Amino acid sequence: MKAPHFLNGVALLAALAGSSVAQQSHASTPMFAHPKPVYDDSRFAQAATALQTWNGSFMYNGSTNNFTMAGTDPSVTNTTTTFQVYVIPVKIGITSKSGQVTYFDPMTKVSNGQTAIQNMISSPIFQSLDYNIGGTDLGNTQFEDAYQRGNFWTDVMTNSNYHILLKPTILPEVTVVVPSNKGKTGKQFGASVAEVDYNWFDNKVQAGLPKLKQVGPNVLPLIMAYDTYWTELGGLICCIGGWHNAYGNANTPQTYSVYGYTSVSTAFAADVSALSHELGEWINDPYVNNTQGACGGILEVGDPIENETSPKYGDYTYTLGGFTYHIQDLVNLQYFGQTPSTSNNGNWTFEGQNGNLPGLGQIGVCSFGQ
Repeated sequence: MKAPHFLNGVALLAALAGSSVAQQSHASTPMFAHPKPVYDDSRFAQAATALQTWNGSFMYNGSTNNFTMAGTDPSVTNTTTTFQVYVIPVKIGITSKSGQVTYFDPMTKVSNGQTAIQNMISSPIFQSLDYNIGGTDLGNTQFEDAYQRGNFWTDVMTNSNYHILLKPTILPEVTVVVPSNKGKTGKQFGASVAEVDYNWFDNKVQAGLPKLKQVGPNVLPLIMAYDTYWTELGGLICCIGGWHNAYGNANTPQTYSVYGYTSVSTAFAADVSALSHELGEWINDPYVNNTQGACGGILEVGDPIENETSPKYGDYTYTLGGFTYHIQDLVNLQYFGQTPSTSNNGNWTFEGQNGNLPGLGQIGVCSFGQ
């Protein structure tokens, strides 16, 4: 593994402050947020370089479902697209009513002696493994690339040099002290965690990202928290493991993603599970606007699996560098009714699951996914 490159940069999220009423969490449900993109041409100028994307469509039940995905069209290109990912570690401080601050730090060492941020960089998200699914060798590559190659395998069989790769660069850590009425400490899924108001945090991310000189529409800012879940309804509903979103000028939106690395291996969003979920969705729906009529209304490729019980949370384990990582399975377009299917062996999911999925999480249920 190449050592990550640390850049000097501007501190992120300088505006992280606010107020609301936080209450005791009464519901603990593994879930991912689905924010609506905010496009405002009056406030955001069109950038010089947009994210590399391509447009396509698939048929379901006689209807055409259009989409925009990151990368290039695998049916007509035979090339590698590499996306720069700027990883922003966020040290979360939870303020008690007495004023004491408890920190949750991505620089904390985990079970293999690496820090959580180092362990993420060492994971199959950014490093290569050989993925053989159902007898098909999808390549020795990063997980998200292997997934997308399997998603369009009937094209990649011909265009075998097609890849989507992620190049991480770690920016300086940012400390965010959350006021007592915006977050609290708690125990969720067997882990001692920070519980932070999702809307408050997302608003501050959008306010802070433009302050980073490295960030632009053609790169992906990735905000990483440690042992942190996000909550809604004043803390009544927990637990959000991550999300991805877009905002800015409609012609060149800025995309970004947020996720939590949970240090307990049996917990929801363990190590890079939530990251694998969100990056798969970012590739397949970077602007969070790929509406389609087949299932649930949006093209969220991680949601149909997040509430699985076997495997739990839809996680499959891969060992790399002596550490066992949790990576969530993702659905292929076949799951959404794509006809004809382009996926490896016509599989509904990357790992080869077919016909026994729990549905599209908080959004809806696919009748053919039961």
